[in-house]
This record gives sequence, C-alpha cells and structure tokens, in this order.
Amino acid sequence: MKVLVVLTALGLAAGLSAPPQGARPAFSEDFSGPELDRTRWNVIVTGRTVNNEQQAYVDSGEVLSIKDGMLVIQPRFHPGFKTPEGRSFDFISGRIDTRGKFGFTYGTAAARMKLPAGAGLWPAFWALGDGRWPNTGEIDIMENVGDPGWTSVALHGPGYFGNTPLVQRAPLSSGADATAWHVYAVDWSEDALVFRVDDREVYRATRAMVERHGRWSFDNPKHLILNLALGGDYPAGVNKIKTPYHGLGDSTVKTIQNGDARVLVDWVRVTSRSGQ
Repeated sequence: MKVLVVLTALGLAAGLSAPPQGARPAFSEDFSGPELDRTRWNVIVTGRTVNNEQQAYVDSGEVLSIKDGMLVIQPRFHPGFKTPEGRSFDFISGRIDTRGKFGFTYGTAAARMKLPAGAGLWPAFWALGDGRWPNTGEIDIMENVGDPGWTSVALHGPGYFGNTPLVQRAPLSSGADATAWHVYAVDWSEDALVFRVDDREVYRATRAMVERHGRWSFDNPKHLILNLALGGDYPAGVNKIKTPYHGLGDSTVKTIQNGDARVLVDWVRVTSRSGQ
C-alpha cells in the first residue's frame, strides 16, 4: 500500500491548482504495488447488466492489472463467455470500486487517465452513493465513448436520470485528445459540483439547477468507480452503430482483438475539507 502523499506539491506538478484552504488528503492511490490493493478496491463481477452493454465484468488479470505504476483496464474478446447467472457475452472487461472501503461527502476527486480511441469504448470515472439508484445520486466525473476529441460529465438523481438534462460534453483543448494523459476532476460542495479537465472548468451544476428537475442527491457519501464498458445505449446513441454489436463496430472489435484498447490510470486522489 502506498504512503499518502502531500497533494499540494504533487497536484501542482500534475497541472492541478493548489487545494483550497482547509483541504486535507482523504484518499490517494498511485498503483505502485505489484497488484491491485484489495484493502482499498473491490473488483466487480457481472451480475445484472445495465445500459445494454456488451461486456461481462470479471475478476481476472487478463483485464485488470498493475504495470509500471499504473492501473491497466484492458477488455478482451472472449466469444461465448458465460456469467455465473448463465448469460452469454463475447467480451470481458474490468470494473473496480471503493464501496464499503472508502467514501466521501464534499471535496475534490481527481484521476489522471489515458483513454483509448474506438467507437463504443466506454471508460468512466465516477462516484455513486449507496442505496437505490437514482435516488442515491451519481456523479459522472469523466465518460468517453471512443471519440478522442471530447469527454463528458453528468449528474443523475431522482427526476434527472438516464438521458439526464444535467450533462455536458467537454471538448479537449486544441491539439489535445483523450488518448494523451489528462486529469479529470470534480469539486463538490454543498451547493455545486464543478467539473474540470486539466484544471480547466468544463461544467458547473448548482443546487438550484439540479432542483429544477428533482431532489438534490449530493449530500450523502459517495464511493469511487473506475471501469471500461463496451457498447451500450450511450455509445450507440452517439455513434448509431447497431452491428455487429449494439454501439460497438467492426473496427473497435479489431482494436480489442489486437490488444490496443487499454485504459491507463496513473493515480486517483480525493481531498476533503477540514471537518468533513
């Protein structure tokens, strides 16, 4: 397990502004051990699938590994893979979370990530409360559907879930794309969530904005999630691909088969304000 770092110095070095006065380190993971630290992370195995995604999540070094100080999530083509429930998938992939191990209410959550390109690849860094969805509240800090020119952010809760009105595409700066390293972050307070890419604000959702659609569901603890989904309703809604898989086309299947569809995560950090 790694030693918790001083975020002010490391944050500035990574292109993040200094933490607000009164902030304190709450969680820091830089994946420097020989394997995933399971005292901090749960590995999710597919039970019920959602969003018409085309992968099964498995607990396997094939799809989740630590290499050169980074978390690697790499999907695999595995025709006819059967889940414990008897469902069949042609792809396997990885998902981890901190449910029951770490949660926070208010503060800044950030991750330095490098994403793959390919229509229908659906990596995400997000935070979710315990309890029934969507009432528990969901914060999508970074989502991407394989277009390297932009990522997206969103909020889900009662009255604003699924095709939520609280969503924003975040085009990357000129000359940059999602296949390079970027820091994706959210600053979460009692009255607003401010989303940033490389310390550049891309979206701000206030309590008043949220409450036009439903109850504010962001006063409860959230745990962190990292995953790489394949296909599904969100990618298909963007790329309009129906075959050979819902939201996942031939060229991306070949990218997966060639071993070139990898999400790399350098670090994940959370700072919270003193007293939280």
